[in-house]
Amino acid sequence: MELKQRAQWITDRLNRAYPDARCALTFDGPWQLLVAAVLSAQCTDERVNQVTASLFRKYPGPEHMVQASLQELEEAVRPTGFYRNKAGNLKQCATELVNRHGGRVPDTLEELVKLPGVGRKTANLILGEAFGVPGVVVDTHVLRVSNRLGLSRNKDPEKVERDLMKLFSRELWTRVSDQLIWHGRLTCTARKPKCPECVINAQCDFYRNEYLKSLSTK
Repeated sequence: MELKQRAQWITDRLNRAYPDARCALTFDGPWQLLVAAVLSAQCTDERVNQVTASLFRKYPGPEHMVQASLQELEEAVRPTGFYRNKAGNLKQCATELVNRHGGRVPDTLEELVKLPGVGRKTANLILGEAFGVPGVVVDTHVLRVSNRLGLSRNKDPEKVERDLMKLFSRELWTRVSDQLIWHGRLTCTARKPKCPECVINAQCDFYRNEYLKSLSTK
């Protein structure tokens, strides 16, 4: 099966397995998603949602966060880990948004990646989930699953992003990203992947080349 055909086959089965897949972060609008996404680095979405529940009430917009002291912000985001870096990035983001964008989150990749703490992964997440602009989100799950499936041989997230963009039609980029993320969380886990239960193992390089072979050597 050619790679594009394999991608289509995988998409069909992921649609059945995860028909309602969406971003697990709780947010209302681009600003809240930006904050939540920055906080989600090296932290679970569940913990981020716990923190942002009160954070969004305190800082409903970037103009409010600009007024906060760095120490105050650090304490507010401490439970998400790496809180000094995250608080610094958020305060700088808020300042940039107020000073350069009229308090609004930009809706282009080029402008989003200029914001402190925002890389292509976060930018594509914001574009897809908050603005409806298709984007491929390559987090650790998408990178791992894509490599195991043989959809990409690259380890660099930006190269994986470009590989997936070639395989899937543009209107599917956001949905496929969400589905691969959930598949990575629930089935194709980093340790002890649940290969026998996987709905796409028939087209998985890892399943054929590593999992099945490991069984034969036992």
